[in-house]
Amino acid sequence: MFDRLQAVEERYERLNELLMDPDVISDTNKLREYSKEQSDIEQTVQTYREYKEVKGQYDDAREMLNDNLDDEMYEMVKMEMEELQDRIPPLEDKLRVLLLPKDPNDDKNVIVEIRGAAGGDEAALFAGDLYRMYSRFAEEQGWKTEVIESNQTGIGGFKEVIFLVNGKGAYSKLKYENGAHRVQRVPSTESGGRIHTSTATVAVMPEAEEVEVDIHEKDIRVDTFASSGPGGQSVNTTMSAVRLTHLPTNTVVSCQDEKSQIKNKDKAMKVLRARIYDKVQKEEQAKYDETRKSAVGTGDRSERIRTYNFPQSRVTDHRIGLTIQKLDQILHGKLDEIIDALIVEEQSKAMEEAGE
Repeated sequence: MFDRLQAVEERYERLNELLMDPDVISDTNKLREYSKEQSDIEQTVQTYREYKEVKGQYDDAREMLNDNLDDEMYEMVKMEMEELQDRIPPLEDKLRVLLLPKDPNDDKNVIVEIRGAAGGDEAALFAGDLYRMYSRFAEEQGWKTEVIESNQTGIGGFKEVIFLVNGKGAYSKLKYENGAHRVQRVPSTESGGRIHTSTATVAVMPEAEEVEVDIHEKDIRVDTFASSGPGGQSVNTTMSAVRLTHLPTNTVVSCQDEKSQIKNKDKAMKVLRARIYDKVQKEEQAKYDETRKSAVGTGDRSERIRTYNFPQSRVTDHRIGLTIQKLDQILHGKLDEIIDALIVEEQSKAMEEAGE
C-alpha cells in the first residue's frame, strides 16, 4: 500500500511541475486533464502526508524513551505516544479507502428523472415528494437544481420531472438513488382510510460533456411545438417547445420549461447527451457485472430499492437492510444517514474484492 502511496505523491509533485509549464498552460485540453488528475489525488496525498507526519512523531517519541529521562518527562512522552498511536489506524483505514478505484463520474453534475409508476395519482404525488426531497438535499449540500422538463398533474404531483443537479460530487452521492421507490400510505383521496402502495422510478445519470459523447447534427431530428400546461392548456402560442430525436438510438427528449426555443434546445441536448452516455456506460458495465461484487444496486431503475412507510414513519433501504424511523426528516432532505451507509457498504465490498 505504501509503495502505491509514494507513487501517488510523486505523481502529484510531477503534476505541480507540469501545471507550471508554459506549454501545458497554453494547451487547454492538457491543462484541464492535468488539473483534474491533480484534484482527484489531492486528498490522498494530503492524508498520506498527515500519516507520515504522525508516524514520524510517534517514532521520534519512541526513540526519546531510550534517553535518560526523568519520571515526569518519561510519562509525558508515553502519553504523547498513546495519542499518536490512536491516530494511526484511522489514517491507515482512510488511505485504504482512498486507494480504491474511483468512479470517474463521481465529481460530475447529474440529471435526475423521476416518474410516477404504479398507483395513478398517488404515484404522481409521490414523485413530487421525491423531487422535493432531492431538491432539499441538494440545497443542504450547496448544490443548485434546475428543472429541465416537467409534466405536472392538477393535484400537485408529477407524471414526470427531469432536473439538473449542479455541484461537485453530486453523482457520487445521488447515484445510489437509481431505482424504484415504494410508498405505503393512506392517499388523501381515500375515504376508507386504507393503506395503498404506489411506486415512482428514479434515474440518475452523470451529465456528459461534448467531448465524451459524439453526437452529430445529422443524427438529430428537431421538432418544435407550442408549450402546454397541465391538461393540455396552452402556455404560449409561440413554437418555443423543442423535441429532439437521436435517430441512431431512437432516444427522444423534449423540453418546454423555457420561453426561449434556444434555451429549451440547450436543456434538451443536456438530457439527450446524458441518456446516450448512460446507455454506453451501462453497456460497458454489463460486460463485467457478473464478476463485479462491489456494486450496491446503482443499476436498473426497475430494481425496488427503498420503501417509505407513512403509518410507521419508517424508511427501509432494501439493498443493505437499513431501517430508519425518521420518515419526516428524510423527506425533508436529510438523506445523509442512508447515503453514507450505502457508501460504506460499497467501500467495504470493494475492499473485500481488492483483498481477494
